[in-house]
Amino acid sequence: MATVQTIVEAKAHFSRCLREAESGEPVVLTRHGHPVAVLVSVELFEQLERLRAAGPEAGLVSLAGGWEGSEEVAERALEYGRSAGRREPDLD
Repeated sequence: MATVQTIVEAKAHFSRCLREAESGEPVVLTRHGHPVAVLVSVELFEQLERLRAAGPEAGLVSLAGGWEGSEEVAERALEYGRSAGRREPDLD
């Protein structure tokens, strides 16, 4: 669960916010009650960057990484491509 802090609170307690983000707890920063940014760990940021770089075509395979051999699994899965999808049932 993310912690929510105003920008003023985050400035006053930046070290605490940083420790939370480092431990995997995102910190949502708000201005006038509206979320404007999120402080996250480097690991989560790198995961998001990989997902963005892969694009929507890559699907869940783009999240692969983090264990030995995971890149090979991702490459093989991408070779097969996506299925045509499901047909909608005839409800008549």
